[in-house]
Parts: sequence; C-alpha cells; structure tokens
Amino acid sequence: MRPAMKSSCMIHNLNLVLTFHHSRGAMSAQTDPNKETAQADAERAADLSELLGHVNTSWDNERRALSRQLHDSLGSSLTALTMHLSLLTQKMPQEAALLDRAATMKQLLLNVIETNRQMQMKLWNDKLEFLGVNVALGELAAQFAEQHKITVRCSLPEDELICPRNVGVALLRTLEEALGNIAAHAQASEVDIIIDDNDEALMMTVKDDGVGLPASEPVEMSKHGLRSVRERVHYLGGSLSLAANPQGGTALTVVLPRVTPKE
Repeated sequence: MRPAMKSSCMIHNLNLVLTFHHSRGAMSAQTDPNKETAQADAERAADLSELLGHVNTSWDNERRALSRQLHDSLGSSLTALTMHLSLLTQKMPQEAALLDRAATMKQLLLNVIETNRQMQMKLWNDKLEFLGVNVALGELAAQFAEQHKITVRCSLPEDELICPRNVGVALLRTLEEALGNIAAHAQASEVDIIIDDNDEALMMTVKDDGVGLPASEPVEMSKHGLRSVRERVHYLGGSLSLAANPQGGTALTVVLPRVTPKE
C-alpha cells in the first residue's frame, strides 16, 4: 500500500476512534449527572444524619450538666433555706400570725423544691445512670399511670439491661415520646410496655388500646417528636416502626443493637 493510502486509512481509523469516544462521552454526560446527583444526595443525607447525631449527643450532655447544676446548686440552697426557716420558726415568738406566715413561707419553699426536682427529671433522668435502665423505664411508666389514671403493664427483663448510655437514653426518650402521644391522642385506658433482651439487640414495644391510627391515611411519622426519636434510633444503627395494633390501638416498636456503630 502506498504511503498516501496508508495515511488516509490511519486518519480514517483515528476519526472512527475519536467519534466512538465522543459518542461514549456524550452518553456519559447524559447519565453521569444523575449518578452524581444521587451520590451527592446520599452523601448529604449521611452528613445530615451525622450532624443530627452529634447535636443529639451534645444536647444530652448539656441537659445532663444543667440538671446536675440545678441539683447541686439550686437544690442545695433551697434545702438549706428550708432548714434555716425551721430553725428561725423555733426561735421566734410563738405568735399565731408569725407562725402562719412561717408555714406559708415553708410551703412556698417546698413547692419550689418540687418544681426544681421536676425540672431536673425533665432535663435528665439521673436514675438512668445511678440505678439503671430498668428502674428508669419502670418509674417513668409508673409515674405516667399515676398521672393519667391509665393502667400500665410494664414487662422488663429480670436482669438489669446492660447497654451503652446512648442506647439507654434512646430507649428512655422513645418511651417518653410514646407515652406523651398516648396521653395526647390515643384516648387509651390500657398500655403495655414490653422489653425483649438478647445478646445482639434490645427491643421495646409500646402498645395501647386507644382509637388507633386513621384507616384512610398511610402510617407515617409526621410529628416532629417521633421523627426526632426515629433519627436518634437510626443514628445508633436501630429501627423504629409505628403500626396499628391487631387488638386495637397502636403499637410502636424500637430495636437497638447492643453494640452501636457510634460508640
């Protein structure tokens, strides 16, 4: 073959190769943006989940510190004031008007002490740390039953639940949210709280006999409280579901691994 013909063939082949690569590039340009968008969305979702987990952890630490401060500083001062008032009452003239005023002051102090105690509990349930998960969950259920006059059956493992602190906090926050929704919406007369424990995971189910979920609407967690709890659970590698209870009412179930990916 002559050199001119060989050059012509080479140029033709090169053009074919370039055309092929350009066509592949054009096809990639059409598909890559979708893949890049999906990847960016996935990375953003992961970043947001990580950020929310960090916010929850920081929030828990702040609530715990504030609760301790209320207990150690304000609580101690209020207790000291009550003692000083009792001593003053013994030393002052035993006149009816003075005794009545002292009794009123003491009752006011006792009311403030009780309010301070309730604030501490709402910020951080220290029983979770000092007495364990079983006691914290059991007392929360008992307080709810007494406050709302609802029958609550709480089934807990005989042995103390041994789990990381963040798992215990997630269980407690989930139960608080579940009981709060029952009190606000369910019109229930009975509640069952069941904790199942095995080597790999903890499962808590909260069932009520209330009005249940609307049949015409899909089951979804549209309330911010439930969504916040769900994200906290997902961050720890667990799952949370809300469904209609076959016996009537609603059942909320949370499953948390014993060893979380965020320890």
